[in-house]
Amino acid sequence: MACSAECWPLSPCRDDGQLRRERQPVALTGRAALAAVAGAIAMLAFRSVAALGVVNAVIVAAIGADLVLAARVSQLRMSRGGDVRIPLGSTGSVVLTIVNPGSRVLRAIVRDAWRPSAGARPARERLTVAAGGQATITTTLTPTRRGDMTALRVTIRSIGPLGLAGRQGHQQVQWSVRVLPPFLSRRHLADKLGVLRQLDGQHRALIRGAGSEFDSLREYVLGDDVRSIDWRSTARQGDVMVRTWRPERDRRIILVLDTGRTAAGRVGGVPRLDTAMDAALLLAALAARAGDRVDLLAADRAVRARVIGAGRGGISALSDALALLDAELLESDAGLIVGSILDMARQRCLVVLFTDLNRAAVEEGLIPRLPVLASRHRLLVAAVADPRMQQMAAGRGSPAAVYEAAAAERSRSDRARVTAHLRRLGVAVVDAEPDTLAPSLADAYLAMKAAGRL
Repeated sequence: MACSAECWPLSPCRDDGQLRRERQPVALTGRAALAAVAGAIAMLAFRSVAALGVVNAVIVAAIGADLVLAARVSQLRMSRGGDVRIPLGSTGSVVLTIVNPGSRVLRAIVRDAWRPSAGARPARERLTVAAGGQATITTTLTPTRRGDMTALRVTIRSIGPLGLAGRQGHQQVQWSVRVLPPFLSRRHLADKLGVLRQLDGQHRALIRGAGSEFDSLREYVLGDDVRSIDWRSTARQGDVMVRTWRPERDRRIILVLDTGRTAAGRVGGVPRLDTAMDAALLLAALAARAGDRVDLLAADRAVRARVIGAGRGGISALSDALALLDAELLESDAGLIVGSILDMARQRCLVVLFTDLNRAAVEEGLIPRLPVLASRHRLLVAAVADPRMQQMAAGRGSPAAVYEAAAAERSRSDRARVTAHLRRLGVAVVDAEPDTLAPSLADAYLAMKAAGRL
């Protein structure tokens, strides 16, 4: 009996793309066991040594014939196609094509192996491939983790025409699928784009915000602000002309993800890092539509990801980089993060820092370095608030509940103190629960854009 495919060592693929063939051990099926049972019953009926010899000879001959007539696994050619990028929580498919160039019909059980977190279905598939023909097997993937999912190997059990025995072997058929962040906040994008269109198209501003760009001149109508009148144009045209302004375009935004230990904490069953990724994707998509440039930096005690110009061609590059990120269980180096930001951006831009408003970490690590950063860039801190704090603060039913309420109030007080300190330093803060962080951050961006403060 052949060992299962899981216990065989993996074999690397050759550089020339040819599949490495492995030995093909014998595989007996359930029919062989049934034949053995039937033979035992016949032997008991005849009760003779001759009957035993005949029964054994027939079974061995049948098994030998199946082994001889079974299609050879080593001759099969395999290739893959299908999805290479799947959002987490969605379903994709990978198609395995099996070509049988031999002269025998392939009757096989095929197992296309993936790691458990890939959610591959079905686990096994039966197929028949005519001599010189081909067949396909579609494997449905429903991943449960972000990152790269690599196909392990294809195990094939080629059964003879009698169904008693066959050959078994496996081949490496390379394929990789990148599981992307789910981008659940995409549902808010249409509403935010509507607000953006109002800022930059349908309603031109008559009052110039700090840094807003001149758009056009038009005739004065009743109700326009007199401060928008262009007196030189009025003198030339003979009619009262007013200036209109539009929100700034082609600005730079740097999304900075703190991937230290606080990012691993779960709020609402989801890691803070994943919630920050979702908010970052919404902001990046919105900024790209607004004509702004989006960059990404992810760091803790080392730089984990850096993407330059992600907003120019959509957010695919940003999603690819975020897919490979995981929170590291160590304290972040605020000096490294600030230094990396300053190295990336020489000119003034908007820096959006996704981090936790942990009092000790912010006051000891971030705040001492803020003056240098704030003097060169516009800063916005986005943090995930835990909705359980409010529930715990209301508890009074038992001594344990009172203790939890006191701890929750202390945590909320520290968080409010940190927020107030940051705002006194000129840093905008968005502190929202997981469900509202992404739209709240988008609203803060739109407000800055409308006021010309990017």
